[in-house]
This record gives sequence, structure tokens and C-alpha cells, in this order.
Amino acid sequence: MDLYEFYSGRCFDAYNELGAHVVKENVGKSRRKAVTGVDFVTYAPNAESVTVTGEFNSWGETAMERCYDGSFFKCFVPGAKAGQMYKYKIYQRDGYCVDHCDPYGFGMELRPAFASIIRDMDEYTFGDARWMRTRNECKGGPLNVYEMHMGSWHCKPVYDENGKQLTPEEVIETDRVAEGWYTYREIAPMLVEYLKEQGYNYVEFMPLSEHPCDESWGYQNTGFFSPTARYGTADDLKFLIDTLHKNGIGAIMDYVPVHFALDGYGLAKYDGTNLYEHPTDDVGYSEWGSKNFIHSKGEVQTFLKSAANYWLTEYHFDGLRMDAISRIIYWMGDESRGVNDRAVEFIKGLNQGLKDRHPSCILCAEDSTDYKGTTKEVGYGGLGFDYKWDMGWMNDTLNFFRTLPFCRGDQYHKLTFSMMYFYNERYMLPLSHDEVVHGKATIAQKMAGSYEEKFPNAKALYAYMYAHPGKKLNFMGNEIAQLREWDEKREQDWDILKYPNHDSFNRFIKDLNKLYLKEPALSGWDDDPHGFDWILCGKEQDVVYIFQRVIEENKIVVVMNLSGNTYRDYHFRYGEGNSMKVLMNTDWNKYGGNTKDTVKSIKGVCGDFGFDLPALSVMYLKPVD
Repeated sequence: MDLYEFYSGRCFDAYNELGAHVVKENVGKSRRKAVTGVDFVTYAPNAESVTVTGEFNSWGETAMERCYDGSFFKCFVPGAKAGQMYKYKIYQRDGYCVDHCDPYGFGMELRPAFASIIRDMDEYTFGDARWMRTRNECKGGPLNVYEMHMGSWHCKPVYDENGKQLTPEEVIETDRVAEGWYTYREIAPMLVEYLKEQGYNYVEFMPLSEHPCDESWGYQNTGFFSPTARYGTADDLKFLIDTLHKNGIGAIMDYVPVHFALDGYGLAKYDGTNLYEHPTDDVGYSEWGSKNFIHSKGEVQTFLKSAANYWLTEYHFDGLRMDAISRIIYWMGDESRGVNDRAVEFIKGLNQGLKDRHPSCILCAEDSTDYKGTTKEVGYGGLGFDYKWDMGWMNDTLNFFRTLPFCRGDQYHKLTFSMMYFYNERYMLPLSHDEVVHGKATIAQKMAGSYEEKFPNAKALYAYMYAHPGKKLNFMGNEIAQLREWDEKREQDWDILKYPNHDSFNRFIKDLNKLYLKEPALSGWDDDPHGFDWILCGKEQDVVYIFQRVIEENKIVVVMNLSGNTYRDYHFRYGEGNSMKVLMNTDWNKYGGNTKDTVKSIKGVCGDFGFDLPALSVMYLKPVD
């Protein structure tokens, strides 16, 4: 290992040396590979001594010797093999001894246990070469992301001792949530079928790195190189990604480069000192009760860069969504405290290094600040992300749709404001897990009005979202207009699809998704000002908006009536044509509306188009002549 790269933070593959590595030798005339043991290496510069204990030595202690520059400890254990558990015993200089999981370990036990597990990372063979050759960042096409939490998408039934199926509430009360988790392998065919049926071409998994607390959803890690044991092994996760790729579906994973869990067996005071974290509490603790990484240290940069590269290299993930980037840009995420220059340089180096190694990967920033250049290339002074979550669009849009229709005239420009800044960055429009938890209400619940009125509002919101420039992200449950806030302990309320309002809403979402994937005008020129034109955006009292999406000769006109009024024979001018095809109308009967599905075109005279606009409706029109 190049120690200069390690200490300067330029190393992206420290996991090839650190951690537990299965050693194989050629055996016999066939020269087949046979496991002879495992090499263990850990970085603990301030430790008095380190031993490894595990199943291979009956949980005794095998001494590790200082190596390289004396800051690392290493040993070879003959007979150790993949699947066995181990821990490091760190003997601190203050006399204490603490058991730790391996910071670079490739597997861990299910919480609350914390032993690392030896994994043979060469066992699985991917079959996704075609996908890996042809994938891209989707900058010139559709990117429709389904965000999901593995453990609460679908769950297995759980039964009591008498064979009676427990209700979700009973599963939680009896602490049997883990029995309902599907494995990575089990969920693979289910997920592929669902994503194809629903019309998503990418899936984003909330963090799959190991974490001790279910309620953290994976955002407070202890195993940055360990796929969570909740759903299986490293090879099981590889199978899931491989299966997605073979079916033309990309996979993004949430990655957390800002903070880590406090648990004493993890990174916190790993060698008895603040090795990975800040030495002072004012910036050492995050608002989530976790420890903040000290990004100014080269070995910490190496750790985080290697972990990011590891998920892309070893598991073939197509991209990373990086959490809480505002805490990277500004000290503690507070603009008044100033830019954290060393952390900004770290994220630039991380993104540039990942792009050098994986040019077609997708890097997304969850950043709520107005810091300039988040999606600009590093070589031109930017942070190097491909996309930035547009939190401003999300807040403005949801606030608009919370407003009662007869009051929306005063809120009219909440939906026009985004186009004032939109070309400053490359954006993704997110309706994510953060918007459907902790008393925030689900997307459907947020809509103004009664139960019945929420559905046309929600359909209009999504039709607006998918016509607006920018890539799309939608959290699980949103597509069925779920009315219960997301809970990581129970699956989505799939049974609500038996109700007509929810069934017709899901039918609408499926058609909208597939139309978005099919029509190049809805995505091809997302980042080009020529791809969007206002046709009408000053009818505040009507609460009507008309705009078009364009790519070359392909055009779609979007007409939105977001008031509570139906307008008869509403006129607008568009070109010199006489006919437009109706690609979609949120008010069609099949979506639970009042307009006949057979109405598939509108007529005009020399560019003067007049037709009825149902209340709370959106139409996609394609000019014919």
C-alpha cells in the first residue's frame, strides 16, 4: 500500500489492503485455488497493542504485529475462512481494552451483535457486462428513480405459536420485525417485476451499509464496507444488483460521508483517541446525535473515498446519493459559520476520483443550500456532482398544493419561481422519504381538501412534476397515494389498492411514468433553456399555467388548471396549427376523473385552441399540425 496516498487522502482502494482478506494458493495438478487462511490488517496508530479474536481461534486472542510505518497492525491466521466472525481487541494506552468491529470489514453480524464477518469478495461472478458497458448518467434522457427502504417495502407474514398471522401492530409489539425481512436474493425478482410494471428505470436504496439502529434507516453507520446483515450477505447483495442490471434497471445507494454512529465498538475513539472524529465537541457531534468525520485528516479521507469506490467497484452500484452535503459545505451546515474549506476540498477530490474510475456513475447531492457550483465539474471550480436535489422546488410545490384551490391565486408564482434559477445547476426533483415521516404527513395527505379532493390534487402535482425539467425521484408508497406515514417497521399499505381512488391513482402513476420514459421532450433537454418555454404564466386569478417541453422537433404542451373551477371553452394561442393529440389528461375516467377517456384530441383554428379545462387537472398535448 502506498503510504503517501493513504495519509494524503488520495487513496481510493485502501480496502484491498485493510480488513480481512482470504488468502488462496494453487493446489494440485489442476492448480485449483484453496483457502489457506486470512490476512487481517487494521489502522490503529495510537493503540498500545491489538489482537484479533474470532471463531477461528475459539475467541482467544492472536497477536497482531506492527507493520508499515508502525501505525498498522497485521497478522495471518492459518485455517481462518469466509463466513467466520471476528473482532479486534484494541488495547489502549490508558489501560482499557475495547472490542471493535473491523472498520474495513466486508460483513457484520445482525444488530445488536457486532462481530465482523470474513467475506470472500471474489466468489460472485457478475453477468451484467452489457449493462456496465452502456450505462450513462442519463443527462440526455429520462432518469426516473424509485426510492425505497429494503425492510419495509414488502414484508413476509409473521405467525404466532398457533399459526395465526400477526398484524403489523402485533409484529412491532412482539419485537419480531426482523422475521418479516426479505433477503436481497428473495426481493430481487419481486423488485424487478414491480419496477418494470410501474415504469421506473432506476431504484435508489436507502443506506445498505451496516447500522446498529433500525430507526436510523442506515444513516448512522458502523460498517461502512459491510452490507447490512438484515437482508443477507455480500454475495446476496451482488445478486440483487446483477439481477436489476440484467433487466435494464440501474441502482443507486445512499452514502453517508458526514457522520457515523456513536457505538463504542465502531469508529468512535477506535484506537483510544479521536482517530476518525473531531477532537472538540462543538463540531464533533452532529444534530442527529452522531459523530462528525474530521475531513481534514488524510487517513479519514482515504477511508471515505475507499468506501465510496468500494460500493461502485465491488457491487456494481451505478451511483451514490450523498447525504447531508450542506454539512460538508458549511461548518455544521450553518452558512453563518462559514465554508468548511477542507471538507469542500475532500468532496471535490472524492467526486473527481470516482468519475476518473467510474465515468458513467451517477453522483447526487442532497444539499439544501444555495451554494453555487454543486453540479459543476471539479475542473471548473464545482463540487463535481451530476445532480443536486432541488429542495426549493419540493418545498414550494408542496406548499402550493397544501393551499386551498380558491386561495391559490396568491400562491401562483410558487410554481413559476423554480424556472428563475433552474439552469444554475442540474437538478433532481425529489419527493423522498424525508417528506412522509415524523408528523409531516404523506404526499397524498398534504394535498388540500377532503379525502376525495386529495386525489385530483395529487395527480395534478405529479403531472406537473413530470413535465417540469429535472430528473425524478419518488419514495415508495407515494405511487399508491398512501395515507399512513412511512414507518421502517412495517410494510407499505398495499391493501389500499382495493379502493377505487387508490387503484385509479396508481394506474395514473404507471401511465405517467411510462410516458415520461417514452417521450424525449420530457427529459432530453432538461439542462438546456431551449427545452422549456412559458406559453402562459400570468393568469394568477385563473390559476392556469401553460408551457411546453421541447427537444428539437419534438414538443409537448402542458396545460394546468390548478384552481377549483372548471373553465368552459378556455382559449390560448399556439403556433399556426389546427390539432393537438391528448397524450394524457389527469381527469380521464380511468384515473377517477370526469372526462371521457375517448377524448384524445383537441381542435383549433390557425393556432387558436379552445377547450374545456376541468378543475384540478393537467393535460399533456402533442401538436399534430
